Amino acid sequence: MKNNAENHQKKEENVPNTEIEQLKVQLDQYTNNLKRLQADFENYIKRAEKDKQEFTKYASHRLISKLLNTLDDFERTLNIVDVVNDKAIKEGIEMVYKQLQKILTEEGVKPIEAAEKKFDPYMHEVLDIVEGKEDNKIVDELQKGYLLHDKVLRTSKVRITKSQSKEMSKNNNENKSEINAEEQ
Repeated sequence: MKNNAENHQKKEENVPNTEIEQLKVQLDQYTNNLKRLQADFENYIKRAEKDKQEFTKYASHRLISKLLNTLDDFERTLNIVDVVNDKAIKEGIEMVYKQLQKILTEEGVKPIEAAEKKFDPYMHEVLDIVEGKEDNKIVDELQKGYLLHDKVLRTSKVRITKSQSKEMSKNNNENKSEINAEEQ
């Protein structure tokens, strides 16, 4: 045994210092590469988990989009039933409507607020423009829009105002004056 230890010591003495230093550098490189790979893998696991949660959160998007049309039909039916004055039918429809609303709310669906708000192209779709005092103010919601968690499921269909510019108003007044002068 003593002989083996002495031989090993002699071999180490024969190995030049530069080769040992090269091996140490190489060991450091392998260690750093391993650390980077481990960090990349941990980031991948976190990203995959986040993607899975995101997918689960919005998986019902397609079904809910289809149910929104049914919700709209219920709202229109409730308005018609008011005219017919049949209390039993109205109560039955209201129960089903409220149940559908509750299910959608539990799934993360909420209506987009539109009435008397400023027009937002990400939340609203303009179907009509009328004259008004203020630009881009929503005066009427023609169809409700909805969010699923924080994403737009369906934009609100709205009517907005456009104020008449001073120049247009001056031109209109001049045109009216000319027409009145011609009529006289």
